[in-house]
Amino acid sequence: MIRDRTAAALIAEAFGTFLFFFVGAGSVVLGDYLAANGGTGPGLLGVALAHGLSLAVLVSALGAVSGGHFNPVVTLAAWIMGKITPVRGTLYVVAQLAGGLAAGLALKVAFADAWQASNIGTPALGPGITPALGIGIEAVLTALLVLTVIGTAIDSRAPKLGGLAIGLAVAADILVGGPLTGAAMNPARWFGPAVAAGAYADWYVWWIGPAIGAAVAALIYRSTLAEAG
Repeated sequence: MIRDRTAAALIAEAFGTFLFFFVGAGSVVLGDYLAANGGTGPGLLGVALAHGLSLAVLVSALGAVSGGHFNPVVTLAAWIMGKITPVRGTLYVVAQLAGGLAAGLALKVAFADAWQASNIGTPALGPGITPALGIGIEAVLTALLVLTVIGTAIDSRAPKLGGLAIGLAVAADILVGGPLTGAAMNPARWFGPAVAAGAYADWYVWWIGPAIGAAVAALIYRSTLAEAG
């Protein structure tokens, strides 16, 4: 039964990540597709809503199976909070990266004539944003996301909100950080489209920044905000 539960959790993480990125990154590619065909894309608000709403739905739907992480640094935060073992956490990350890559490849096929402009929605630094600044921005955005995850889904005192607050945190972060760093807050969100598109510029920004933000948020919560005992 333990093995069956682990397998189910890994399938949920891979499939949930795939669906999240197909909709989220797909909304970015859609803008280029529509522009190339005389239409108008979803814009920043549309991209934020596509990410936020899809994540809210998927966390609510699959949270009971795997916790609904869909993000390596959320898994890192869960480990810091003592909610997942290193071995299980590593398996989660592999599943998330696999789901992200599958989404990137699927979008490359679906938008065969339009994915190049955005490299399948791969996060990128905006004008004037250095890698160091990008790392800092991603860290702050991720801290908000992870604080929301811990406070509404991991803490035993959490209100029963499903994935709503988590999705709203992602949408809000994208509205602020989208033009600056792509507001990935998620190494897998960079990994899937980047590998499928072969776009690796400043790759470390979307690994280091989110990891720092997640670790800081989890450590602060665990040391000062978590319930004693």
